[in-house]
Amino acid sequence: MPPWNPFLGHLHFCYKITLKLPTDAHPNYLPGMARRELPDLGPIFYLDTWPIGPQMLVVASTEGLYQISQEHSLPKHPDLRYFLRPIADGVDLVTMEGHLWKRWRGIFNPGFSAAYLMSLTRGIAEETEQFCRNLQKLAEDQTLFRMKDLTDNLTMDIIGRVVMNAQLGSQGQSNPLVDGLRMQVKWCTFGADQNPFKRYNPMRPIVHWYNSRRMNQYVTRTIDSRYAELTSGQEGHPEHASKSIIDLVLTAYLSEKPSKDKLPDMDTTFKRFTMNQIKLFLFSGHDTTSSTVCYIFYILATRPEVRVQVRAEHDAVFGSETSQTASLIMADPTLLNRLPYTIAVIKEVLRMYPAVSSTRIGEPDFDVVDAATGQRFPTQDFLVWDVVQGIHRDPTYWPRPDDFVPERWLPLAPGDPLRPIKGAYRPFSHGPRNCIGQELAMMEMKVIIALTARQFDITLGYEGLDQAAAAAANKSKDIIRTVYGERGYQVDRAQPEGDLPCYVKARVYDA
Repeated sequence: MPPWNPFLGHLHFCYKITLKLPTDAHPNYLPGMARRELPDLGPIFYLDTWPIGPQMLVVASTEGLYQISQEHSLPKHPDLRYFLRPIADGVDLVTMEGHLWKRWRGIFNPGFSAAYLMSLTRGIAEETEQFCRNLQKLAEDQTLFRMKDLTDNLTMDIIGRVVMNAQLGSQGQSNPLVDGLRMQVKWCTFGADQNPFKRYNPMRPIVHWYNSRRMNQYVTRTIDSRYAELTSGQEGHPEHASKSIIDLVLTAYLSEKPSKDKLPDMDTTFKRFTMNQIKLFLFSGHDTTSSTVCYIFYILATRPEVRVQVRAEHDAVFGSETSQTASLIMADPTLLNRLPYTIAVIKEVLRMYPAVSSTRIGEPDFDVVDAATGQRFPTQDFLVWDVVQGIHRDPTYWPRPDDFVPERWLPLAPGDPLRPIKGAYRPFSHGPRNCIGQELAMMEMKVIIALTARQFDITLGYEGLDQAAAAAANKSKDIIRTVYGERGYQVDRAQPEGDLPCYVKARVYDA
């Protein structure tokens, strides 16, 4: 355990660590930085941040994470349920437990399978083509922009197509569902804000009610429309092919009805639960993937050797005529599986810049055991922190942990030190509570890279912003602006700092 003070706990220690980080750096960096500060500190340790924050048990070893997520899956922390309640009304796949979670996970699992998602590739490609058109306009204007704004809209539109068979159009215009969701998230809180005016803001319930009403009306209309289409003119079960995940779910729901039924109105509980899962998918699915896509562009902009190899692979698979790539993918989505280096780049981005971590609540009589020392760590009354960033940057598991090495994901000889260690790669978690949307996220990222990497050159715009910020603050340019040597360190919801400011140019091909 780090040095502990009977009055301050670990607050002073944490403060010293944060002095070595940018002021807006994501908290997920803290455990890894603590272990670098104290080399003898093991991968499992307590952090006492009371009264500023909770008392925590940090878990960043393969064995420890296996214990809390697979051997005995600890419940998600109540603070997470508090944050998600305004979005999903307290009934969401992230925080559900027991039989209820198993039932709804089983309902949605088929729609997120790799095989089923292949049938939805056209919608993903079409939305990405709109993204390319937006990049082309920015290339013509040669203005600085923030990539996260564009990727947020792109991934939101993709989720809308895949989950609801709805063209939200947020890449080109305002949408009430998207606007409501984004405003709702801005007002969400984990309930532990130190500022009492923010923590107990009397406007929050009113804003949440208003946005919930907007979102629910939109999603309800979509569900009703899809249900009516599936049942129209039929006395029995619908037989036509599904077009989206919600169609698949509704078809499964109808298949449970006896053939003698006249297909009555949808069960209100089923409808409510379905509506809330859709809102959850829109939030969690678009935001995490958007951040990861930003980091893919960050890598392509800062690692020219990676960019060259990605483009060469795409030339080999899709041909040199980039305008045909989308059509080729729509006609044969399995082409996306013939991109081993591109997939390796995505995996290495997810290793270095994981979009999520997980918080769980400890239980009586359940201890996490350090496999190396045998030390037992009781979990009762502790927030148990599954620190993905910590294990992904741990040299115990990853040679050259701070270097971008996509080759570690390509076929390697047995015993090669670059070969990933089982259980150390956890961007989507492991066990029964792993991310239901991981196959969709991987497919989205492959399509986006395939349609953009050869068409555009991205350059970062941090230098100008840093100069302007230094001048405005009348400070030296020596302010800490990197983490692990990276200017695009993670902030807020794990996106690159500044939402990845950059310029884009239409690619000029080599002669």
